Amino acid sequence: MTDDAPTFDIPRRPERVYPRDGGVEYEGGTVFRLSPDAERSESDLAGLVERVLDGERYTYGDWFELPAPVYLVHDRRHSTAFRVVIRYGDVELHVLPDTVPEALEGLYARLCEDGDCDWRVDCETTRPD
Repeated sequence: MTDDAPTFDIPRRPERVYPRDGGVEYEGGTVFRLSPDAERSESDLAGLVERVLDGERYTYGDWFELPAPVYLVHDRRHSTAFRVVIRYGDVELHVLPDTVPEALEGLYARLCEDGDCDWRVDCETTRPD
């Protein structure tokens, strides 16, 4: 990564909440929104993300039937997980409680290498309700 590459310091981590009826939910947190410099279709972005995730470093799945591609990603190198969501022409990296910044930086670097565009990175945080 270059000196002018964005940082993926995590300003706010989500809190795990365990509802009485089961499961786990996350309140608050941080999302890094990666926007390509040229408009891309959702299927083009999903194809790029899947090509990057198909490497030996990652285990991932898109087990959800949602209107946008959602991937739960495990980065083997850093032994950490995060979510990747593709919507509105962006790739979103959703931080989980134990996500390490190096894993996000690694995925960003691979997207830069494998994609033929530059990316703008914005960080958005939310507080628990």
